[in-house]
Amino acid sequence: MKPLQPDQSHPIGHYRPLVLLGEGAMGQVFLCLGQDGRVAAVKRIHPSFSKDDGFRVRFRQEVEASRRVSGAYTAAVMDADPEAEAPWLASVYVAGPSLRDAIDASGPLPVPSMRRLIAGLATALSDVHRAGLIHRDLKPGNVLLTSDGPRVIDFGIARAAEGAEFTSTGTVVGSPAYMSPEQAEGKDLTPASDIFSLGTLLVMAATGQGPFTGTTAAQTLYNVVHEPPQLDGVPPEMLPVIEACLAREPEARPTPAQLLDLVGPIDHEGPVWPVAIQQLIDKQEAEVRHVLALPPPEPPPPPRKPRWPKVIALIGAGAAVVALAVTQGMAPVSGTVIEPEQREPVAQALSVDRLRDIDACALLEDETFGDTTLQPSSYSTYLHRCRFGEGGFSSDSLNLELGATIDRSRMTATGEQVAGQAVLQESTSSGCSSAVALPDSPQQAITIDVSGESPLCDHLSAALDVAVDKLRTEPPQQNLPDDSLARTDICALVDDDAARQQLGVIQSKTADDLSTCRIDAINGSGNLRAELTYAETFGPNNSYRDVEPVQLDGVTGYVSNRSSSCALEWKHRDFEEGKSDQVMPTIETVRVTYTPRDDKAKPCKQAESIANAVLKNLPPAG
Repeated sequence: MKPLQPDQSHPIGHYRPLVLLGEGAMGQVFLCLGQDGRVAAVKRIHPSFSKDDGFRVRFRQEVEASRRVSGAYTAAVMDADPEAEAPWLASVYVAGPSLRDAIDASGPLPVPSMRRLIAGLATALSDVHRAGLIHRDLKPGNVLLTSDGPRVIDFGIARAAEGAEFTSTGTVVGSPAYMSPEQAEGKDLTPASDIFSLGTLLVMAATGQGPFTGTTAAQTLYNVVHEPPQLDGVPPEMLPVIEACLAREPEARPTPAQLLDLVGPIDHEGPVWPVAIQQLIDKQEAEVRHVLALPPPEPPPPPRKPRWPKVIALIGAGAAVVALAVTQGMAPVSGTVIEPEQREPVAQALSVDRLRDIDACALLEDETFGDTTLQPSSYSTYLHRCRFGEGGFSSDSLNLELGATIDRSRMTATGEQVAGQAVLQESTSSGCSSAVALPDSPQQAITIDVSGESPLCDHLSAALDVAVDKLRTEPPQQNLPDDSLARTDICALVDDDAARQQLGVIQSKTADDLSTCRIDAINGSGNLRAELTYAETFGPNNSYRDVEPVQLDGVTGYVSNRSSSCALEWKHRDFEEGKSDQVMPTIETVRVTYTPRDDKAKPCKQAESIANAVLKNLPPAG
């Protein structure tokens, strides 16, 4: 990320540039903030291209085609203006390094990460091909790695397979080292061309170098067409998949769906990427949070004279329609119309730190969906979650959670949006679930789920819309004492040095939700969970499990020792205020759970050491 030059700070459409992400022969890419609070990667095409009428035609066609691509492993196109003086395209911003940069930093990927990479890219290509497109430039620079998997970006040269071709046969478009033989020869392409490119990309991910790379572009193209791939160093487990992708004949290559069958079992519990790559991801996410926290620059002076008054009039009319729709949908009790500019930007309203202070139950309390008016259940004792319904676990209950960890590989985009954010859904035999990812932590989300077959499943998007709108307009704050841990980043309480001393080299340290931190060790010694909990009873008064007292540094904890793990819990403070009249009084506690992989290990010893380290970082309790 680079600071903006003075001539780069002018708005691009209705997006305000924040920093420069990169630039190339085609133009520049900026991290931008939209008027609706969405963060976007905006590619502004070099003005010289706009002088070519043929380019504008191609660009317009590519934008229209790319809008049809959506899915968990692609960066969806949000907006574009092919008619602007400098045409531009905005897509969902993905915080993470390119596959090329990741391999340069960490070396070849281990087999578990390779499987996750293949599954994500196969799913992305399935979405691309289903939209009638061929990507045509699948290379390491167009694959970004995030905490929950890869993302395919840049459909700038994609062509509708069923539409007119603007690049004539005989013209080579793409990156030589990652082309298919038919692409290198300028022949007509099918979706199988992307599968070959995927195979070359996977060799690079597994070995650090491509299978056809030569000393010159011409030599590389010759190798692609005439030479066998160099597969030295590819793990044996990956050879069947890669060799299938690199079949010379397009019809012999697998489809994306067949690739998912070939890839083998995927470990969804372990970390997605090696530590070095996760650190790159964390760094980029932190940089984005820093940029978003900076005060906005002074706006540039308005233009002297509108160049297209008719277009501006249409934009104004569109804004009026949007304002009307919002007003009718919200119908504030006070009668005050909340204009769009009065809404807090999504990136701030849905930030992790902001959500820690929100009363989850108040977001949907007394709201009606279908024939059901939601009321918090007396079973709802978690600050960052709320269960609505007559019974605690009845099929009619609706559950709202702020900052829950989601597995995007199990969710699909519905095509709907809430405040410009894509709505994700997961349907199972046991119920339904919808989510909106958090802009500053995409592996976490605001989730709503319903157990069993319930009419409420038809209203999840509407419920998300109400919750998010309240977060942007009148966020309900919890009545928290100063010494409550609810505002605390639990992962920050676990000292890295203490964790390494007990567990060895740390592989990952991630938030499972706003109240839980999970730490995994790279040497396979086990995993650790530190969590903030709320309960009506505690320690020896808890009838659900047998506990034994243990003296920690300044407090008495209680150990629940099972054969496979050890849980150590202590009280931080009484929390009698609750969240609403319906919610029972609670006790705020901290629990450390250690689960070793070695059956002969003594987990309570490690749990006690970690607990004492956490105690040193806790704020004093009243």
